[in-house]
Order: sequence, then C-alpha cells, then structure tokens
Amino acid sequence: MDAVIVTGGSSGLGAAVVDAVLEAGGRPIVIDRQKPSADVPWIDCDLADTRAAEAATRQAIAEAGGSLDGVVTAAGMDVPGALADIPGEVWDRIVTIDLLSTAAVIRAAIPALKQSHGGVVTISSTLGVKAVSDATAYCAAKFGVVGFTRALSAELAGQVNVTLVVPGGMRTKFFDERDEQYKPGPDAILNDPANVAKAILFALQQPAGCAVRELVIAAEQESSYP
Repeated sequence: MDAVIVTGGSSGLGAAVVDAVLEAGGRPIVIDRQKPSADVPWIDCDLADTRAAEAATRQAIAEAGGSLDGVVTAAGMDVPGALADIPGEVWDRIVTIDLLSTAAVIRAAIPALKQSHGGVVTISSTLGVKAVSDATAYCAAKFGVVGFTRALSAELAGQVNVTLVVPGGMRTKFFDERDEQYKPGPDAILNDPANVAKAILFALQQPAGCAVRELVIAAEQESSYP
C-alpha cells in the first residue's frame, strides 16, 4: 500500500486512519479544512463544495505522482435537532459533506484506482441502518452512503475493491459542539477510533481478487446496533 487519500483526516476517525496508514508504511494525503497534526501532505478544502472536492482529489493524485492505492472518506458532520428547527443551509451542509462529497471524491479518484486496482472505504454509521429522532439529515446521508456503496461495489467489481464501514459511536470530538441533550452520557461506552482505523486498513490491504464488502465495528455494548 502506498498513497491513500483520507478525507476529514485532520481529526477523529480520519486522523486515526492517517496514523494507521503511516504505521503500515503508506503515504496518507489529507483533504480537510484544517491542517492535520501529522506531518503529511494536506489539501485545504471545504468538502461542502463538491466540485472543489473533486478538484482537491485530482490535486492529491497529482501530488502522489499519479498513483493512488486507496481512498477513505472519513469526513463527516452532524447537528442534531428536529427537522423544523434545523436551518435549511445546515441540513443541506450535513447531507453534502456526509454523502455528496463522498461520491464526488470517489468519482474523481476512480480512474487512478482502476489503474492500481486500489480500494475505497466509505464510512456510514450505525445510524445509517437504524434511524433515530432528531437526526433526519445525518440518517438520510448515512443511509445514502450505504446504498451508494453497495451500488458502487457492484459497479466496480473486479476493478476497484469497495468496502462499506459502519462504525458505532467513537471517542472523538464529534460530539463536542452539540447541545447537552445530544451528547453521550458520562457512562456511554464508545469505541476507540484506532480500532476502527485498523479495520479500515485490513480492508484496504486485501489481496487482489478478495474484497471485504461490509464491516460493522462498534464497542461490544453499542446501543445503536442492531
């Protein structure tokens, strides 16, 4: 494994994936609005602009010398609340970053991934298979990632390995800016993002002819799955 694009690679699960790729001897390239703490190539991009996301992906591939082994679409956001209370532009931004930019980045990477017979790992959520109140945008996007990835795996079978990862809650800053009612309680059991990152690397490192199609990864006592 060599060059791997990681969207949202400056924090949370994305940062854990960057660390795992480095540990495996690969070259992560981060697409994010914030500079990563790891000393890795970084392209500043607001993934809510899908055309900019495509351009950033092409730039990352060029910086990797035209060769690309993998893409991990770890960028994501959520602002919980009732549909009537979430401003339209916020609702749209959640769906764009979590779903539409996932497709945009992968679309731009497909030619390079076909050349290398590389791998794609998309990140859904346990809320992509189980809907809850006050999460219409997030559930819509993450359910969309499930359908998108399953269709993509059929479309690219034999050319690019496509894996859907469905993680449960993780110990990241994802929950920090939420209203208190939407934060995990003090007794919440959350997974270490490093565990999920290791599973992502497992999927990316499968030999030619073998694909990990889907992985559900959660703390043993995850309450949002099944």
